[in-house]
Amino acid sequence: MPSIFSRIVAGELPAYKVAEDEHHLAFLDITPLIEGHALVIPKKEVDYIFDLPPAELAALHQFAQRVAKGVQAAVPCKRIGVAVIGLEVPHAHIHLIPMHHVSDMNFANPKIKVAPERMQELAAAIAARVPAAEASAPASPLNTKGGRETTEAPASAPSAKQEKPAAETSDATLDQLRQLTQGLHFVSESEAPLEAVSYAAPAGQLTDAALRKLAGQPADTKVEKLELTYFLRNHTADDGVLGDLALANRFKALQMYLKQELNNVQVYRFGQSPQVPVLALGEAEGGQLAGFKTVLTET
Repeated sequence: MPSIFSRIVAGELPAYKVAEDEHHLAFLDITPLIEGHALVIPKKEVDYIFDLPPAELAALHQFAQRVAKGVQAAVPCKRIGVAVIGLEVPHAHIHLIPMHHVSDMNFANPKIKVAPERMQELAAAIAARVPAAEASAPASPLNTKGGRETTEAPASAPSAKQEKPAAETSDATLDQLRQLTQGLHFVSESEAPLEAVSYAAPAGQLTDAALRKLAGQPADTKVEKLELTYFLRNHTADDGVLGDLALANRFKALQMYLKQELNNVQVYRFGQSPQVPVLALGEAEGGQLAGFKTVLTET
């Protein structure tokens, strides 16, 4: 009788898939220890993981490495824990578990319940961040509210030899936002690129006057506030304005990062049509405001 995982591979059972290639599949655990808990399996049904031939065992772990990078990029955590138990389902599998503490890896902990819409959101965000098989670049550094440990800066980050403010040089949040917004365009009546931004937070409350100054707008410019999910709704919808599932997943990953990693995220529109500057900002660590800017065209 096929294992439950083999039935998922065959399409007989649904799963929140996050990555797949010819020989492997990764999907979210439906009884997770923590949000983002993923399972990585070979499509070939083998009961015991160490019964896999050496080359296939190595390939499974290489695939798991890519998935782990996607999970870590999409889910706030300090590390991705790795576990092989092998007693629940007679089909070799690797657990990838976002963790802040060693206790997060305790399989005696009560399993959590995650709503289907949240599972879909997590799966989409992780899938958008799993690097391609041919990618050889190291995982990009991340910054979380809890102070995630960082690794080598991504290739897109400016060189230390360039003239650059010291505060920006150490801004891992900005580096991550650059990765997330790279190549993305906001579609209104025309297209405008999304550009990652980071500013020193002004003293006191974030007033309209302070926002106008950040955006380089005249003192009498009208400032309108929007909710981030509403602002990005057409771009995160799978069949929305983009008509491209991969791009929709990238916008979902950006939206999730802003909501999970920053506090009090808000979208601000400045002035009236036809060209409307926009800032999406939230509070990052170190007294910074971070997010992205773009321009809407409305005629």
